[in-house]
Amino acid sequence: MATSVLATDGYKFSMAEAGWPLRRETFYYSHRRGGPQHLPVDVRSFLAALWPQALPLDRAYLAEHEYEPGAGTWAAFALHSEVQVDALPKGATFLPGEPVFSLTGPSALISWLEPLLLQLHFRIQVATLALQDRSALEAAVGVATCERERELILETLDAVRQPALPIRIDPDGYRERVRAQAAKLVALVGDPTRLFEVGLRAASCPEQHLIALEGVREAGIDRTSHVLGAQRLGMIPVGTMGHEHVQRYGSDLAAFRAMRERRPQRSSYLLDTFDTLRSGLPTALELIACEPGRGDSIRFDSGDKEAQYRVATAEAQRLGLRPVQILEDSLDAEATARFERLREELGWNPKEQFYGYGGYLVAQPAFSPFTRDRVAAIYKLSQTGPTPTMKFADELARGKWSLPGRPVVLRRHTGQGPASVIAQDKEAIPAGYVRFTGNPERLPPPAEADPKVDLSPGTRALIEALDQKRQEAFVR
Repeated sequence: MATSVLATDGYKFSMAEAGWPLRRETFYYSHRRGGPQHLPVDVRSFLAALWPQALPLDRAYLAEHEYEPGAGTWAAFALHSEVQVDALPKGATFLPGEPVFSLTGPSALISWLEPLLLQLHFRIQVATLALQDRSALEAAVGVATCERERELILETLDAVRQPALPIRIDPDGYRERVRAQAAKLVALVGDPTRLFEVGLRAASCPEQHLIALEGVREAGIDRTSHVLGAQRLGMIPVGTMGHEHVQRYGSDLAAFRAMRERRPQRSSYLLDTFDTLRSGLPTALELIACEPGRGDSIRFDSGDKEAQYRVATAEAQRLGLRPVQILEDSLDAEATARFERLREELGWNPKEQFYGYGGYLVAQPAFSPFTRDRVAAIYKLSQTGPTPTMKFADELARGKWSLPGRPVVLRRHTGQGPASVIAQDKEAIPAGYVRFTGNPERLPPPAEADPKVDLSPGTRALIEALDQKRQEAFVR
């Protein structure tokens, strides 16, 4: 089995070209919140249906829209057998913060998988509620957005040995709910070309996302990060830079230069990987000042975005610059209205400010409560080549810091101490703990009401070393 090579976000192709597509890297999947969760799938079997396949028309489409991969990326896409999988077993109960699985392999390939792997959050939440509260599950999944979503629910119930449920599908109702949500945004900004959709990773499945895109398009929004969705619906694929790209280079300056100097298209500089105001913003403005006519943009993500926006606007005006400003991450209609007022207050032109929406357009209009944000599902780069790396984000968003290295889960089976320890692969295992890779029935979930997840000495040391390096860069 294989998946269209277009079934991912557009920035995966731009980052592959501005990075090292054949370098061996490690990414891990985790939930930051949501309490203990049940894993209803065998990760290796799940992966087997996801490997990308490119048809001639797909290659032509990528070239037409300035995302044509180079030889290294195409080679990486074919190296499925070189991917190393380290996963908790099917049936395991995992805790917030624990890495559920990690993949190590060619950079372009395992990065490409991100939006499809993040859709596992839906199956995991269905399985967890099915085992916790049958009546609550019945209320949550009585209506599905599409036939494939219904199949996923039934497959998940079967995997956890629960009886099937009657589930009605209502794709037309879902499409209309999405359209209405998108129409609110269009009315707020007055120009749909200033809006784009980035919700593939927030969907339960690609089929649901295509229906959402139909609703978005009906409201007048014609840009999406989902390349396959753009191809099928006559939309425009968008996206240039994510946190992994900046982590890969270890500094904002090196990462921004790589994107700018290895791709002829305009760049969007993501500011918060290490620190928005002390590193990302001044670095981006320095580069933009070199060629202010390129049309490059700056993108805000974590932390106090309103405060960051005020600083960025004032500094840009002081330098005589007018970069496009892009806002994403948990945006909704209320936040959009607030930033439109802020834009007017600070004298920023409408065509100099754009907005991207994910869960607000895709997950909130769905019929179930099982959104990605509900559990904060993530898939993050943790090692590039031999070098551990992590996303820091801003001080106010320490909960969004990611793990470095090759993280693994250790569970306590005797004695005292935290229920779980996130250690490094090859790190010595302390007494009373075992690496959680085998039969989950031999290692029941912790009995504590609020089981603690801690970091091993090896993981702490990596974080401290990377943070020290980050702080030294600010001083310089």
